Amino acid sequence: MSSRRAIATDNAPQAIGPYSQAAAVGPWLYMSGQIPLDPATGEMVEGDISAQAERVMQNLRGVLEAAGGDFSCVVKTTIFLTDLAAFGEVNAVYAKFFQQPYPARATVEVAALPKGAKVEIEAVAYIAANGAA
Repeated sequence: MSSRRAIATDNAPQAIGPYSQAAAVGPWLYMSGQIPLDPATGEMVEGDISAQAERVMQNLRGVLEAAGGDFSCVVKTTIFLTDLAAFGEVNAVYAKFFQQPYPARATVEVAALPKGAKVEIEAVAYIAANGAA
């Protein structure tokens, strides 16, 4: 798959395993899940689930921008929560970053996330500038 390229930016946390922050294939961008790590320190942000969700969305923005896109390019997201009762708080933060037409989305509760995070979000985007549209 010679058209695949890794996306890397200092505006999102560095990968903490053998994966890329995102992989671009033609116009498609597949973003790895982001947790609330501050890219400057590599440490988890302090605060409640809203603060964590805000940092996650900022991290996603950093990856999107590194690939030449923005939130309007996102077509699908998956939200992982350690407590589904926090859905409303996370949804309120999420809504600040997207406009209609909203991306498709799934939200699931999980037993645990890396580094004790309460939220992780992954996304798929279509960025026409990266390949033939």
